[in-house]
Amino acid sequence: MSDSREPGSDAARAGVAAGLVAYVLWGVFPVYFKLVASVAPLEVLAHRIIWALAFGGLIILARRQWREVWRALTHSVMLRWLALSALMITINWLTYIWAIQNERIFETSLGYYINPLMYVLAGVMLFGDRLRRLQLLAVILAAIGVLVLTLSGDAVPYVALVLGVSFTMYGVIRKYVVIGAMPGLFVETLLLFPLAFAWLGYQMQAGEAAFASGSSSMNVLLLLAGPFTVIPLMCFAIAARRLTLTTIGFMQFIAPTLQFCTGIYYGEPLTTAHLVCFGFIWTAVLVFSTDAIRAGRKKPPPVVPATA
Repeated sequence: MSDSREPGSDAARAGVAAGLVAYVLWGVFPVYFKLVASVAPLEVLAHRIIWALAFGGLIILARRQWREVWRALTHSVMLRWLALSALMITINWLTYIWAIQNERIFETSLGYYINPLMYVLAGVMLFGDRLRRLQLLAVILAAIGVLVLTLSGDAVPYVALVLGVSFTMYGVIRKYVVIGAMPGLFVETLLLFPLAFAWLGYQMQAGEAAFASGSSSMNVLLLLAGPFTVIPLMCFAIAARRLTLTTIGFMQFIAPTLQFCTGIYYGEPLTTAHLVCFGFIWTAVLVFSTDAIRAGRKKPPPVVPATA
């Protein structure tokens, strides 16, 4: 019987298509946040949580995954871990929204370029993994790139570091919490909903909210925060089930590359320090990818659990 993740299989082709949708949407996400740039970051975050919960609920209903949601809500240990992952994704989302609105797209791109390398470091520090030589070289190159940007006088690229660290911690938690992608996101947004709803209600009562007091087009854009959050995640989950980890590893660099391009499109200043930093980062990505290919040839790729 053939592996459904082989390049020529229908499942693999569907996985590639789903992965492309996910990473392209994540890559052009800055465009959306530029469109709602007149709305305060906290209000945008509140809408993202509220409408992701609503849209995610429809997906859960259609896929009949309420039992998995209920299991998480009634399992105290799992619920505590999901509360922590919800905190990490909140930090990540708010930092990202603020960064886009404050012309720091290049830093968001940098954050997601170094994210895979941070996963490697997390494996070393938390789980006792050993770095292969090329992995160590990639981490060193990335560190040099970040250091160059820091010492250039442009200040510490804290946006990139916060995004990279928060998403790495989120990914580590979600990797070891046995729950599907959609049920997990639904529980996370459900935990965040009371705060988001209270904040939005307060803003609306004070007459400071853009929602319902602005244009109808802005209201629609804010409502779209839900599907724009849920659809890429669902597509990624589909891709993860159908592709090898090596293929997913290559595709994850699509998003930061597109973010970098949107930074150029919006005319953000690209200094010499930025170019040197990204030169080191892109070299690190090449080294990291080469190592992934070699590791994939030496042993069969691990089976990705069906988390969708």
